[in-house]
Amino acid sequence: MSLDEKSADALAAAPHRRPPVPRWLLGIGPLVLIAMLLGLFTLLNAPGLNKLSEGVPPKEEVAVEDVRLTAGQIAITVRNEGPDPVSIAQVNVSDYYAVFTQTRETMAPLESTTLTIIYNWVEGDPYDVALVTSNGGKIPAVIDAAALSPERGSSFFGLMLLMGIYVGVIPVALGMLWMPFVRRSSASWVRVLLGVTVGLLSFLAIDATLEAVGLVAGSGAFGGPMVVFLGAVTAYLILEGTDAWMRRHQNSTTARQPSALPPQRLAPQRLALLIAIGIGLHNFGEGLAIGSAYAVGSLALGASLIVGFAIHNTTEGLAIVTPLAKQPPGLGRLAILGLIAGAPAAAGALLGATVYQPALAAFLLGIGAGAVAQVAVKLLPMLKDPAGKTFTPLTGAGVVLGMGLMFATGLLVQA
Repeated sequence: MSLDEKSADALAAAPHRRPPVPRWLLGIGPLVLIAMLLGLFTLLNAPGLNKLSEGVPPKEEVAVEDVRLTAGQIAITVRNEGPDPVSIAQVNVSDYYAVFTQTRETMAPLESTTLTIIYNWVEGDPYDVALVTSNGGKIPAVIDAAALSPERGSSFFGLMLLMGIYVGVIPVALGMLWMPFVRRSSASWVRVLLGVTVGLLSFLAIDATLEAVGLVAGSGAFGGPMVVFLGAVTAYLILEGTDAWMRRHQNSTTARQPSALPPQRLAPQRLALLIAIGIGLHNFGEGLAIGSAYAVGSLALGASLIVGFAIHNTTEGLAIVTPLAKQPPGLGRLAILGLIAGAPAAAGALLGATVYQPALAAFLLGIGAGAVAQVAVKLLPMLKDPAGKTFTPLTGAGVVLGMGLMFATGLLVQA
């Protein structure tokens, strides 16, 4: 028997091999099985576990999200943050049971309803509102001083847009006027200004985080305070990815053009763009908070408040132009950077005045915090002196000065 014949007999005797199962099917198979088991568990209503809830009263956790006052009416929006359905049966306004209507009779978990209460309130008077559930639970809502809520018409949205320009676009543009001063500064003073920028951004990150956590403190809906850190991590990673993409794109461009500037010469412009994006995301969250506060009547807009916001945000323009000390861009690029940083305040004010939800606001503020934190980290290598030290007495003083400036100007916008 020849060698070829022996090989053919061996192949014929070997068991037939089945084609391998596709990898995507191996990945999706467990997910389908889990979904089927969960569906069956729900359909059978948790067999064997029903007795665990016998005699246990339903858990009612309801949060008040919005209070609006119109002529002869009080509109209150509440959300069910607990695991059990909740129904509002009665409304008590300062020991008076008032007539009301609601958009949803029973709130499933995470659902909301808006109650329109018929009540002739008096401007300036305080009111204690208690929403009584069908199980006898009470949800308090306090109105410190009754005032007519602003109508959301064209003039209202025009005011929100104008306010966003006042507190976002104009202050950032004014801060960028420090560009000539930065250009004429020595290398050591530029490092001090970069330290000031790191201090500014660090303060913004801390301030936004504290404000966001305060919005959802004690609330378990949509993850509670976790949404803040989810937004921060998301923004941080997105900006890191954006920076890496711009670096790869820049390297490929310079590789095709040998006469172009080396990659490190373009880094400050990329860093200035990242700073503008980070500040813009922070200003979007800030505008959201301002617009929503004014829409519900808890913020009185006035010249002193606008001036306070303007002074507070002017320092952000300095943060954008400082990395460009040795490579000043054209006026067109500076204008674009200013709009990226300031215009989101107007967009945030419009959104906050229209649709406000604490968890969403906290998430957006968290995004701003993560963005400016990422940029602050990117700035640290630029603080190094010729000896390779990042933090020297001068740069450390700059960081402290930056945080002090933001703290001092922030006192002007307490409302």
